[in-house]
Parts: sequence; structure tokens; C-alpha cells
Amino acid sequence: MPQYLGESDYTHGTPDRLGILVVNLGTPDSPDPPAVRRFLAEFLWDPRVVEAPRWLWWLALNGVILRLRPSKSSHAYRQIWTSEGSPLLIHSRAITNDLAHRNVLGDAAVALGMTYGQPSIAGALRELKAKGARRILVLPLYPQYSGTTSASVFDRVTSEMQSWRWVPEVRFVMSYADDPVYIDAIATSIRERWQSQGQEHLLFSFHGIPRRYLLAGDPYHCQCQKTARLVAQALGLQQQQWSLSFQSQVGREEWLKPYTDQLLLQYANSGPKRLTLVCPGFATDCLETLEEIAIRNRALFLQNGGEYYDYVPALNASEAQLRLLENLIERHTKDWLSSTTDEELSLRKARAMNSGAPR
Repeated sequence: MPQYLGESDYTHGTPDRLGILVVNLGTPDSPDPPAVRRFLAEFLWDPRVVEAPRWLWWLALNGVILRLRPSKSSHAYRQIWTSEGSPLLIHSRAITNDLAHRNVLGDAAVALGMTYGQPSIAGALRELKAKGARRILVLPLYPQYSGTTSASVFDRVTSEMQSWRWVPEVRFVMSYADDPVYIDAIATSIRERWQSQGQEHLLFSFHGIPRRYLLAGDPYHCQCQKTARLVAQALGLQQQQWSLSFQSQVGREEWLKPYTDQLLLQYANSGPKRLTLVCPGFATDCLETLEEIAIRNRALFLQNGGEYYDYVPALNASEAQLRLLENLIERHTKDWLSSTTDEELSLRKARAMNSGAPR
């Protein structure tokens, strides 16, 4: 007999509360090989990430990859790990906490969930449920949609709610690749960097996906291209002043091209030899930006003839990021808020005042 998660002590007439679920990819609990192995096992077993026959992929994953890759990835994580933990988790928590204390939506409950690892999406949803959220906006920190990222969030959210007795209204922010506030935030971060470091050829590096996903209908490639084009336009750049590439490819299968590391070798040899790197697809700095781009690829470029290499940090928990996310939240919940009764608004204000949240 199915068992559904309910609320036996629910008080009828309790006003609905808005819940915001902020989601990022996730991180190992530590940079040690066992923790990295657990994280990779969960991440790489997701059929959204690796579309392959399950039995064949299980043999490859458990027979080869999880025996070899954790040690290599552990070394990479150690290069970026801080005394407070993983940069991705630190920045994601800061974003969530700042939104909870400054959002303009009254006493909206805000929780952080990771697609892989902890805190989990299921745990974050139950946190919102316990706080009385009847309308939930899911906000993945993925500007460009891909089945490998945004759709994985959808899978986990809906999987968790299959066990709930009272399912809330749910909305998803599936992408914001061409959002004007997002484009302006990225362009401003680059412009400010150039004011202090000097303007160089701009290379946009996005995380790659297998090319067959594009051919099967994934819009990610097109959205990355659009983001880069709009940012370049906002900066007033000519075509020869910027370029785009894709990083983090693994295995022998063809991924989206050009590959960032190969393009850097080409530039180091024949120019442009002075570069500014930016990764607009990453809302927060993480392994792929801090170790792969800012450390490993920087060394690759400079050791092979490049002259200058500068990485522009992700938006992280900056004021620009928070304004962007507030804007997205307001836009996607505007009609929910407009239907709120005066009694509910009064209760929300009282809750916000009691919690000490700034108004």
C-alpha cells in the first residue's frame, strides 16, 4: 500500500506561503577520494547526464571510471578547496541566504538544494513544505537550458513530490540565457575587469555536452551562442574581438566544438596571445572555472606561447547576481502574488517582522 507524506496536524485556513527552491549542481562533501567517488557515482549514473544503455554504462562506470577518476578529480578539488569547504557550496549558500533576507516577496521561504550530493533537492523541498509553502518556484542556477542540467532538476523535484499527499503548485525557471538583466550583469563584470586589468580578446567558455545531444534537439548550444552574442553586443565588440568555445569534454565521443583547451593552444601559437576568459554558464565559481579554467588552462596557454591570460570570476553572490535572481523570481511569481488576499499579506508581513528580515 503506498505511503504518502502528509500533514495530520494541518490547520485549515492557514494562508499559502511562497517557496523558492534555489538549485545548483552539487559538490563532494570533501576533496578526499572516497567522497569524490560517491559524488561521481551519483552524478555519472544520472541518465540525463550520460545517455547510454544502462547495463553497458554500469559496467564502464563501475568497472573502470570509478576506479580511476576519483583520485584524479580529488587532486583537482584540492586545488580549489577552502577552509570553509567547496566554493560552489559556499557561494550557493550565500546566494540563498541573501535572497531569504532581502527578497521583496514578503516572507517567502527560500531553500537550497543540490542535484547531486548535499543538501539534496528532496531535503530542500521538505524544508519548504514544513514552512508552509503551497506555491514553489524552482530556480536552477543554470542560465542556459540543457537536458543534462535543468531537466535533471525537474526529474528530482517531480520524483520527490510523487510521495507527497498534498502536491503544491510548482513552476520552473528553465533558462534565462537572453534575459536583459543577466546579459547586463555579465557585460558589466567584464567591463569592470577591463577597467582594472586592460581590455583583451574575449573568450567565452561554456561547459560542453556531447554533440549528439544537440542533434537530438537539446537547445543548449544555441542558447550559449545567443548569450555570448548579446554580451558582446552590450560591450560593443566586433566579431574579431571575441570568440566562443566549450570545455570539460570527457571520453572519445565528439562534444560541442571548438574545445577550449585546443583553441587555447591554437591562440598561444598564432594569436591572439592576450586573452580575457569568462564562463557565463556558471552562476558560481566551481571546479570547472577555478581549477580547469583559472589554473590548468591558464598554465596550458602561457606555457605554450601565450602572453597574458585573465579569468573573470562568476557572478557568485554579488549584488548583480542577487538583483538578477530577484528579478526572475518576481517575474515568475507576479500573478501568484497578485492573487494574495489582504489577510495573507498581513500575515506575511508579520512573519517577516518577527524573523527580523530587512524590509
